[in-house]
Amino acid sequence: MLNISKDNQVLIAPGKYSSITAVAIKPHYKTLNRIIIGFLIFLVACLFLPWTQNISGSGAVTTLKPDHRPQTVHNAIAGRIEKWYVQEGDYVNKGDTILFISEIKEDYLDPNLVGNTKEQVDAKKMAVESYGNKVTSLEVQAKSLNTERQLKLQQAQNKIKQAHLKIKSDSMDLEAIKTQLRIAQTQFNRSVALNKEGLKPLTDVEQKRLKLQEAEAYIITQENKLLSSKNELINAKVEINRITAEYAEKISKSESDKFTALSTQYDTKAQVNKLQNQHTNYSIRNGLYYITAPQSGYVNRALLAGIGETIKEGTAIVSIMPAGYDIAVETYVDPIDLPLVHRGAKIRVWFDGWPRIVFSGWPGLSYGTYGGRVVAIENFISPNGKFRVLISPDGDAEKWPKELSIGAGAQSIALLQTVPVWYEIWRNLNGFPPDYYKPDVKDAKSKDKK
Repeated sequence: MLNISKDNQVLIAPGKYSSITAVAIKPHYKTLNRIIIGFLIFLVACLFLPWTQNISGSGAVTTLKPDHRPQTVHNAIAGRIEKWYVQEGDYVNKGDTILFISEIKEDYLDPNLVGNTKEQVDAKKMAVESYGNKVTSLEVQAKSLNTERQLKLQQAQNKIKQAHLKIKSDSMDLEAIKTQLRIAQTQFNRSVALNKEGLKPLTDVEQKRLKLQEAEAYIITQENKLLSSKNELINAKVEINRITAEYAEKISKSESDKFTALSTQYDTKAQVNKLQNQHTNYSIRNGLYYITAPQSGYVNRALLAGIGETIKEGTAIVSIMPAGYDIAVETYVDPIDLPLVHRGAKIRVWFDGWPRIVFSGWPGLSYGTYGGRVVAIENFISPNGKFRVLISPDGDAEKWPKELSIGAGAQSIALLQTVPVWYEIWRNLNGFPPDYYKPDVKDAKSKDKK
Protein backbone atom coordinates (compact mmCIF):
# COMPACT_ATOMS: atom_id res chain seq x y z
CA MET A 1 0.00 0.00 0.00
CA LEU A 2 0.98 3.57 -0.68
CA ASN A 3 1.67 5.69 2.27
CA ILE A 4 0.01 8.99 1.41
CA SER A 5 -0.66 10.36 4.82
CA LYS A 6 0.37 13.90 5.70
CA ASP A 7 3.02 12.78 8.06
CA ASN A 8 4.90 10.89 5.35
CA GLN A 9 4.80 13.62 2.55
CA VAL A 10 8.21 14.47 1.03
CA LEU A 11 8.80 17.55 -1.18
CA ILE A 12 10.79 17.02 -4.35
CA ALA A 13 13.04 19.87 -5.47
CA PRO A 14 12.83 20.53 -9.26
CA GLY A 15 16.45 21.36 -9.58
CA LYS A 16 17.41 17.98 -8.17
CA TYR A 17 16.37 16.18 -11.36
CA SER A 18 17.93 17.09 -14.71
CA SER A 19 14.92 16.00 -16.80
CA ILE A 20 12.62 18.45 -15.09
CA THR A 21 15.16 21.21 -15.48
CA ALA A 22 15.59 20.44 -19.19
CA VAL A 23 11.87 20.61 -19.86
CA ALA A 24 11.27 23.83 -17.89
CA ILE A 25 13.92 25.85 -19.72
CA LYS A 26 12.54 25.19 -23.29
CA PRO A 27 12.06 28.63 -25.18
CA HIS A 28 8.81 27.76 -27.05
CA TYR A 29 6.92 27.65 -23.76
CA LYS A 30 7.71 31.30 -23.17
CA THR A 31 6.63 32.17 -26.73
CA LEU A 32 3.37 30.25 -26.29
CA ASN A 33 2.70 32.06 -23.07
CA ARG A 34 3.29 35.39 -24.74
CA ILE A 35 0.98 34.48 -27.63
CA ILE A 36 -1.78 33.44 -25.26
CA ILE A 37 -1.41 36.59 -23.19
CA GLY A 38 -1.34 38.77 -26.33
CA PHE A 39 -4.42 37.04 -27.75
CA LEU A 40 -6.26 37.58 -24.50
CA ILE A 41 -5.29 41.26 -24.54
CA PHE A 42 -6.46 41.46 -28.19
CA LEU A 43 -9.81 39.89 -27.30
CA VAL A 44 -10.30 42.33 -24.45
CA ALA A 45 -9.40 45.22 -26.76
CA CYS A 46 -11.90 43.94 -29.37
CA LEU A 47 -14.65 44.10 -26.79
CA PHE A 48 -14.27 47.88 -26.80
CA LEU A 49 -14.31 48.25 -30.59
CA PRO A 50 -17.33 50.12 -32.12
CA TRP A 51 -20.11 47.93 -33.44
CA THR A 52 -23.02 49.22 -35.55
CA GLN A 53 -26.28 47.67 -34.49
CA ASN A 54 -28.47 46.61 -37.44
CA ILE A 55 -31.68 45.00 -38.49
CA SER A 56 -31.45 42.38 -41.19
CA GLY A 57 -34.15 41.53 -43.68
CA SER A 58 -34.67 39.57 -46.87
CA GLY A 59 -36.87 40.23 -49.86
CA ALA A 60 -36.77 40.79 -53.60
CA VAL A 61 -36.25 43.49 -56.21
CA THR A 62 -39.43 45.33 -57.22
CA THR A 63 -40.41 48.76 -58.59
CA LEU A 64 -41.02 51.97 -56.71
CA LYS A 65 -44.30 52.86 -58.42
CA PRO A 66 -47.22 50.43 -58.79
CA ASP A 67 -47.69 51.22 -62.49
CA HIS A 68 -44.09 50.19 -63.19
CA ARG A 69 -44.60 46.63 -62.00
CA PRO A 70 -45.44 43.70 -64.30
CA GLN A 71 -49.11 43.70 -65.15
CA THR A 72 -51.60 41.56 -66.99
CA VAL A 73 -53.81 42.90 -69.76
CA HIS A 74 -57.50 41.93 -69.54
CA ASN A 75 -60.35 42.12 -72.01
CA ALA A 76 -63.32 44.34 -71.12
CA ILE A 77 -65.99 42.37 -73.06
CA ALA A 78 -66.62 38.74 -73.86
CA GLY A 79 -65.64 37.58 -77.32
CA ARG A 80 -63.93 35.06 -79.56
CA ILE A 81 -60.22 35.28 -80.40
CA GLU A 82 -59.76 36.09 -84.08
CA LYS A 83 -56.16 37.29 -84.51
CA TRP A 84 -52.95 37.78 -82.52
CA TYR A 85 -50.68 40.74 -83.30
CA VAL A 86 -47.79 40.02 -80.86
CA GLN A 87 -45.71 37.16 -79.58
CA GLU A 88 -43.77 36.60 -76.38
CA GLY A 89 -40.72 38.83 -76.09
CA ASP A 90 -42.03 41.55 -78.41
CA TYR A 91 -41.70 45.20 -77.45
CA VAL A 92 -44.98 47.11 -77.69
CA ASN A 93 -45.70 50.80 -77.43
CA LYS A 94 -48.65 52.23 -75.58
CA GLY A 95 -51.77 51.75 -77.72
CA ASP A 96 -50.35 48.97 -79.92
CA THR A 97 -52.85 46.23 -80.77
CA ILE A 98 -52.26 42.94 -78.99
CA LEU A 99 -55.32 40.89 -79.87
CA PHE A 100 -58.51 41.19 -81.92
CA ILE A 101 -61.73 39.51 -80.75
CA SER A 102 -65.16 39.26 -82.37
CA GLU A 103 -68.62 39.63 -80.88
CA ILE A 104 -70.50 36.65 -79.43
CA LYS A 105 -73.53 38.29 -77.75
CA GLU A 106 -76.68 38.28 -79.86
CA ASP A 107 -77.62 41.84 -78.83
CA TYR A 108 -74.57 43.23 -80.65
CA LEU A 109 -74.27 40.96 -83.68
CA ASP A 110 -75.78 43.51 -86.11
CA PRO A 111 -72.88 44.94 -88.14
CA ASN A 112 -74.84 48.19 -88.70
CA LEU A 113 -75.86 48.52 -85.05
CA VAL A 114 -74.05 51.84 -84.58
CA GLY A 115 -75.43 53.32 -87.82
CA ASN A 116 -78.99 52.22 -87.08
CA THR A 117 -78.80 53.64 -83.59
CA LYS A 118 -77.52 56.92 -85.04
CA GLU A 119 -80.54 57.07 -87.39
CA GLN A 120 -82.85 56.49 -84.42
CA VAL A 121 -81.14 59.32 -82.57
CA ASP A 122 -81.57 61.65 -85.56
CA ALA A 123 -85.24 60.70 -85.91
CA LYS A 124 -85.90 61.35 -82.24
CA LYS A 125 -84.10 64.68 -82.49
CA MET A 126 -86.40 65.67 -85.36
CA ALA A 127 -89.39 64.63 -83.24
CA VAL A 128 -88.11 66.85 -80.43
CA GLU A 129 -87.76 69.72 -82.88
CA SER A 130 -91.31 69.13 -84.16
CA TYR A 131 -92.74 69.17 -80.67
CA GLY A 132 -90.77 72.35 -80.03
CA ASN A 133 -92.37 73.96 -83.08
CA LYS A 134 -95.78 72.78 -81.90
CA VAL A 135 -95.16 74.33 -78.50
CA THR A 136 -94.16 77.59 -80.19
CA SER A 137 -97.31 77.53 -82.33
CA LEU A 138 -99.49 76.91 -79.30
CA GLU A 139 -97.80 79.76 -77.48
CA VAL A 140 -98.52 82.06 -80.45
CA GLN A 141 -102.09 80.79 -80.50
CA ALA A 142 -102.47 81.48 -76.79
CA LYS A 143 -101.13 85.01 -77.26
CA SER A 144 -103.57 85.55 -80.14
CA LEU A 145 -106.44 84.30 -78.03
CA ASN A 146 -105.45 86.60 -75.19
CA THR A 147 -105.29 89.54 -77.60
CA GLU A 148 -108.64 88.62 -79.15
CA ARG A 149 -110.19 88.24 -75.70
CA GLN A 150 -108.97 91.69 -74.73
CA LEU A 151 -110.46 93.18 -77.89
CA LYS A 152 -113.75 91.36 -77.38
CA LEU A 153 -113.90 92.51 -73.78
CA GLN A 154 -113.16 96.07 -74.84
CA GLN A 155 -115.89 95.81 -77.45
CA ALA A 156 -118.36 94.47 -74.87
CA GLN A 157 -117.35 97.15 -72.39
CA ASN A 158 -117.94 99.78 -75.09
CA LYS A 159 -121.39 98.31 -75.64
CA ILE A 160 -122.03 98.60 -71.92
CA LYS A 161 -120.98 102.22 -72.01
CA GLN A 162 -123.21 102.78 -75.04
CA ALA A 163 -126.08 101.08 -73.24
CA HIS A 164 -125.54 103.30 -70.19
CA LEU A 165 -125.52 106.39 -72.38
CA LYS A 166 -128.59 105.23 -74.27
CA ILE A 167 -130.42 104.53 -71.02
CA LYS A 168 -129.47 107.98 -69.85
CA SER A 169 -130.63 109.49 -73.15
CA ASP A 170 -133.89 107.54 -73.10
CA SER A 171 -134.46 108.54 -69.50
CA MET A 172 -134.01 112.18 -70.40
CA ASP A 173 -136.37 111.78 -73.38
CA LEU A 174 -138.89 110.11 -71.09
CA GLU A 175 -138.71 113.01 -68.64
CA ALA A 176 -139.11 115.44 -71.52
CA ILE A 177 -142.16 113.55 -72.78
CA LYS A 178 -143.58 113.50 -69.28
CA THR A 179 -143.14 117.27 -69.19
CA GLN A 180 -144.85 117.57 -72.57
CA LEU A 181 -147.64 115.34 -71.25
CA ARG A 182 -148.16 117.63 -68.26
CA ILE A 183 -148.18 120.65 -70.55
CA ALA A 184 -150.66 118.99 -72.91
CA GLN A 185 -152.85 118.07 -69.95
CA THR A 186 -152.75 121.64 -68.65
CA GLN A 187 -153.52 123.07 -72.07
CA PHE A 188 -156.40 120.62 -72.52
CA ASN A 189 -157.88 121.52 -69.13
CA ARG A 190 -157.54 125.21 -69.89
CA SER A 191 -159.21 124.76 -73.30
CA VAL A 192 -162.09 122.84 -71.70
CA ALA A 193 -162.55 125.59 -69.09
CA LEU A 194 -162.43 128.36 -71.67
CA ASN A 195 -164.86 126.41 -73.88
CA LYS A 196 -167.34 126.20 -71.05
CA GLU A 197 -167.02 129.94 -70.59
CA GLY A 198 -167.48 130.39 -74.32
CA LEU A 199 -164.06 131.85 -74.84
CA LYS A 200 -162.66 128.94 -76.89
CA PRO A 201 -164.31 127.04 -79.66
CA LEU A 202 -164.90 123.28 -79.50
CA THR A 203 -162.37 122.70 -82.29
CA ASP A 204 -159.62 124.09 -80.11
CA VAL A 205 -160.62 121.69 -77.36
CA GLU A 206 -160.49 118.80 -79.79
CA GLN A 207 -156.98 119.83 -80.90
CA LYS A 208 -155.75 119.97 -77.36
CA ARG A 209 -157.29 116.54 -76.67
CA LEU A 210 -155.47 115.16 -79.73
CA LYS A 211 -152.13 116.53 -78.55
CA LEU A 212 -152.76 115.07 -75.10
CA GLN A 213 -153.46 111.64 -76.58
CA GLU A 214 -150.32 111.91 -78.73
CA ALA A 215 -148.23 112.77 -75.66
CA GLU A 216 -149.72 109.85 -73.73
CA ALA A 217 -148.96 107.48 -76.62
CA TYR A 218 -145.42 108.80 -77.06
CA ILE A 219 -144.58 108.37 -73.38
CA ILE A 220 -145.44 104.66 -73.63
CA THR A 221 -143.18 104.37 -76.64
CA GLN A 222 -140.40 106.13 -74.78
CA GLU A 223 -140.78 103.82 -71.77
CA ASN A 224 -140.44 100.85 -74.12
CA LYS A 225 -137.28 102.36 -75.56
CA LEU A 226 -135.90 102.85 -72.06
CA LEU A 227 -136.64 99.24 -71.18
CA SER A 228 -134.99 98.13 -74.41
CA SER A 229 -131.87 100.12 -73.52
CA LYS A 230 -131.78 98.51 -70.09
CA ASN A 231 -132.09 95.09 -71.74
CA GLU A 232 -129.21 95.96 -74.05
CA LEU A 233 -127.12 96.83 -70.96
CA ILE A 234 -127.95 93.47 -69.42
CA ASN A 235 -127.12 91.72 -72.68
CA ALA A 236 -123.76 93.54 -72.85
CA LYS A 237 -122.92 92.39 -69.34
CA VAL A 238 -123.95 88.85 -70.23
CA GLU A 239 -121.80 89.10 -73.36
CA ILE A 240 -118.76 89.96 -71.21
CA ASN A 241 -119.31 86.85 -69.09
CA ARG A 242 -119.78 84.78 -72.21
CA ILE A 243 -116.62 86.14 -73.81
CA THR A 244 -114.64 85.56 -70.60
CA ALA A 245 -115.86 81.97 -70.30
CA GLU A 246 -115.43 81.23 -74.01
CA TYR A 247 -111.87 82.51 -74.27
CA ALA A 248 -110.91 81.01 -70.92
CA GLU A 249 -111.94 77.66 -72.34
CA LYS A 250 -110.05 78.26 -75.57
CA ILE A 251 -106.91 79.48 -73.78
CA SER A 252 -107.10 76.59 -71.30
CA LYS A 253 -107.32 74.13 -74.17
CA SER A 254 -104.38 75.81 -75.89
CA GLU A 255 -102.35 75.71 -72.67
CA SER A 256 -103.31 72.06 -72.14
CA ASP A 257 -102.17 71.21 -75.68
CA LYS A 258 -98.97 73.16 -75.04
CA PHE A 259 -98.18 71.27 -71.84
CA THR A 260 -99.03 67.99 -73.53
CA ALA A 261 -96.59 68.86 -76.31
CA LEU A 262 -93.97 69.89 -73.73
CA SER A 263 -94.45 66.62 -71.86
CA THR A 264 -94.07 64.67 -75.08
CA GLN A 265 -91.05 66.78 -76.02
CA TYR A 266 -89.35 66.09 -72.67
CA ASP A 267 -90.15 62.40 -72.97
CA THR A 268 -88.69 62.39 -76.47
CA LYS A 269 -85.59 64.20 -75.19
CA ALA A 270 -85.18 61.48 -72.58
CA GLN A 271 -85.44 58.89 -75.35
CA VAL A 272 -82.86 60.85 -77.37
CA ASN A 273 -80.46 60.85 -74.41
CA LYS A 274 -81.02 57.14 -73.93
CA LEU A 275 -80.40 56.44 -77.61
CA GLN A 276 -77.31 58.67 -77.58
CA ASN A 277 -76.06 56.73 -74.58
CA GLN A 278 -76.64 53.49 -76.44
CA HIS A 279 -74.93 54.89 -79.55
CA THR A 280 -71.90 55.94 -77.49
CA ASN A 281 -71.80 52.57 -75.73
CA TYR A 282 -71.99 50.73 -79.04
CA SER A 283 -69.21 52.89 -80.50
CA ILE A 284 -67.00 52.29 -77.46
CA ARG A 285 -67.79 48.58 -77.57
CA ASN A 286 -66.63 48.43 -81.19
CA GLY A 287 -63.32 49.86 -80.05
CA LEU A 288 -63.01 47.21 -77.33
CA TYR A 289 -62.70 44.47 -79.93
CA TYR A 290 -59.06 45.52 -80.30
CA ILE A 291 -57.17 44.88 -77.06
CA THR A 292 -54.27 47.36 -76.84
CA ALA A 293 -51.21 47.76 -74.63
CA PRO A 294 -51.87 50.09 -71.65
CA GLN A 295 -48.21 51.22 -71.64
CA SER A 296 -44.92 50.58 -73.39
CA GLY A 297 -43.07 47.40 -72.40
CA TYR A 298 -42.18 43.83 -73.24
CA VAL A 299 -44.63 40.97 -73.64
CA ASN A 300 -43.47 38.48 -71.03
CA ARG A 301 -46.01 35.76 -71.48
CA ALA A 302 -49.15 35.02 -73.49
CA LEU A 303 -51.75 33.61 -71.11
CA LEU A 304 -54.08 32.42 -73.88
CA ALA A 305 -53.45 30.45 -77.03
CA GLY A 306 -55.14 29.55 -80.27
CA ILE A 307 -57.73 31.08 -82.59
CA GLY A 308 -61.46 30.78 -82.04
CA GLU A 309 -61.25 30.42 -78.27
CA THR A 310 -64.14 32.09 -76.43
CA ILE A 311 -63.17 34.25 -73.46
CA LYS A 312 -65.22 35.96 -70.76
CA GLU A 313 -65.00 39.53 -69.49
CA GLY A 314 -61.91 40.27 -67.41
CA THR A 315 -59.86 37.32 -68.71
CA ALA A 316 -56.08 37.79 -68.46
CA ILE A 317 -54.62 37.97 -71.98
CA VAL A 318 -50.88 38.69 -71.70
CA SER A 319 -48.36 39.81 -69.10
CA ILE A 320 -46.38 42.99 -69.86
CA MET A 321 -43.25 44.28 -68.17
CA PRO A 322 -42.98 48.09 -68.49
CA ALA A 323 -39.88 49.29 -70.33
CA GLY A 324 -39.07 52.15 -67.99
CA TYR A 325 -39.32 51.79 -64.23
CA ASP A 326 -37.82 53.03 -60.98
CA ILE A 327 -36.24 50.09 -59.20
CA ALA A 328 -36.70 49.40 -55.48
CA VAL A 329 -36.37 46.59 -52.95
CA GLU A 330 -39.13 45.18 -50.80
CA THR A 331 -37.79 43.52 -47.68
CA TYR A 332 -39.42 42.03 -44.61
CA VAL A 333 -38.46 42.68 -40.98
CA ASP A 334 -39.52 40.96 -37.77
CA PRO A 335 -42.26 42.58 -35.68
CA ILE A 336 -39.80 43.18 -32.83
CA ASP A 337 -37.64 45.32 -35.13
CA LEU A 338 -40.49 47.33 -36.70
CA PRO A 339 -40.38 50.24 -34.18
CA LEU A 340 -36.71 50.79 -35.10
CA VAL A 341 -37.42 51.34 -38.81
CA HIS A 342 -38.38 54.85 -39.93
CA ARG A 343 -39.01 56.56 -43.21
CA GLY A 344 -35.80 58.03 -44.56
CA ALA A 345 -33.58 55.63 -42.59
CA LYS A 346 -30.39 54.49 -44.34
CA ILE A 347 -30.29 50.87 -45.50
CA ARG A 348 -27.51 48.74 -47.03
CA VAL A 349 -28.68 46.18 -49.57
CA TRP A 350 -27.03 43.52 -51.70
CA PHE A 351 -28.44 41.34 -54.42
CA ASP A 352 -28.31 37.66 -55.30
CA GLY A 353 -25.80 36.91 -58.03
CA TRP A 354 -23.61 39.91 -57.24
CA PRO A 355 -20.26 39.41 -55.38
CA ARG A 356 -20.18 40.87 -51.90
CA ILE A 357 -18.38 40.65 -48.59
CA VAL A 358 -20.61 41.74 -45.74
CA PHE A 359 -19.59 42.64 -42.19
CA SER A 360 -22.85 43.50 -40.54
CA GLY A 361 -21.26 45.37 -37.61
CA TRP A 362 -18.68 47.23 -39.70
CA PRO A 363 -20.46 48.48 -42.84
CA GLY A 364 -17.38 50.43 -43.87
CA LEU A 365 -15.46 47.19 -44.38
CA SER A 366 -18.23 45.58 -46.46
CA TYR A 367 -17.94 45.18 -50.23
CA GLY A 368 -20.71 44.75 -52.81
CA THR A 369 -23.46 46.51 -50.81
CA TYR A 370 -25.47 49.48 -52.05
CA GLY A 371 -27.07 52.37 -50.22
CA GLY A 372 -30.82 52.82 -49.92
CA ARG A 373 -33.45 54.69 -47.96
CA VAL A 374 -36.78 53.58 -46.52
CA VAL A 375 -39.68 55.13 -48.44
CA ALA A 376 -42.65 53.13 -47.12
CA ILE A 377 -43.46 50.89 -44.16
CA GLU A 378 -46.49 48.62 -44.27
CA ASN A 379 -48.67 48.82 -41.15
CA PHE A 380 -50.25 45.40 -41.63
CA ILE A 381 -48.42 42.17 -41.10
CA SER A 382 -47.76 40.05 -44.16
CA PRO A 383 -48.72 36.39 -44.53
CA ASN A 384 -45.13 35.40 -43.70
CA GLY A 385 -45.46 36.93 -40.21
CA LYS A 386 -43.27 39.96 -40.97
CA PHE A 387 -43.76 43.58 -41.97
CA ARG A 388 -43.00 44.80 -45.48
CA VAL A 389 -40.56 47.70 -45.98
CA LEU A 390 -39.99 49.41 -49.34
CA ILE A 391 -36.46 50.70 -50.06
CA SER A 392 -35.42 53.05 -52.86
CA PRO A 393 -31.88 53.88 -54.02
CA ASP A 394 -30.02 56.49 -52.00
CA GLY A 395 -29.11 59.42 -54.23
CA ASP A 396 -26.05 60.21 -52.10
CA ALA A 397 -24.62 56.68 -52.40
CA GLU A 398 -23.38 54.54 -55.28
CA LYS A 399 -25.85 53.71 -58.05
CA TRP A 400 -27.54 50.35 -58.13
CA PRO A 401 -26.67 47.96 -60.99
CA LYS A 402 -28.65 48.55 -64.18
CA GLU A 403 -28.74 44.82 -64.91
CA LEU A 404 -31.02 44.06 -61.95
CA SER A 405 -34.20 42.24 -62.89
CA ILE A 406 -37.55 42.42 -61.16
CA GLY A 407 -37.99 39.54 -58.70
CA ALA A 408 -34.29 38.95 -57.98
CA GLY A 409 -33.47 38.13 -54.37
CA ALA A 410 -32.13 40.88 -52.11
CA GLN A 411 -30.83 41.19 -48.57
CA SER A 412 -30.87 44.32 -46.45
CA ILE A 413 -29.34 45.72 -43.27
CA ALA A 414 -30.75 48.75 -41.50
CA LEU A 415 -27.97 50.64 -39.71
CA LEU A 416 -28.76 51.73 -36.14
CA GLN A 417 -26.72 53.02 -33.18
CA THR A 418 -22.98 52.42 -32.82
CA VAL A 419 -22.17 50.60 -29.54
CA PRO A 420 -19.16 48.67 -28.13
CA VAL A 421 -18.78 45.02 -29.05
CA TRP A 422 -19.12 43.89 -25.45
CA TYR A 423 -22.48 45.67 -25.21
CA GLU A 424 -23.72 43.96 -28.36
CA ILE A 425 -22.63 40.56 -27.04
CA TRP A 426 -24.33 41.26 -23.73
CA ARG A 427 -27.53 42.37 -25.56
CA ASN A 428 -27.67 39.22 -27.67
CA LEU A 429 -26.99 36.94 -24.70
CA ASN A 430 -29.93 38.51 -22.88
CA GLY A 431 -32.20 38.56 -25.95
CA PHE A 432 -32.70 42.33 -25.87
CA PRO A 433 -33.67 44.22 -29.06
CA PRO A 434 -31.34 46.89 -30.49
CA ASP A 435 -31.39 50.30 -28.83
CA TYR A 436 -34.42 52.42 -29.72
CA TYR A 437 -33.60 55.68 -31.41
CA LYS A 438 -35.27 58.50 -33.34
CA PRO A 439 -33.71 59.62 -36.61
CA ASP A 440 -33.24 63.22 -37.67
CA VAL A 441 -36.75 64.13 -38.85
CA LYS A 442 -35.62 67.22 -40.77
CA ASP A 443 -33.01 65.24 -42.66
CA ALA A 444 -35.49 62.51 -43.52
CA LYS A 445 -38.05 65.04 -44.79
CA SER A 446 -35.41 66.75 -46.95
CA LYS A 447 -34.49 63.39 -48.46
CA ASP A 448 -38.15 62.63 -49.18
CA LYS A 449 -38.53 65.95 -50.98
CA LYS A 450 -35.48 65.21 -53.10
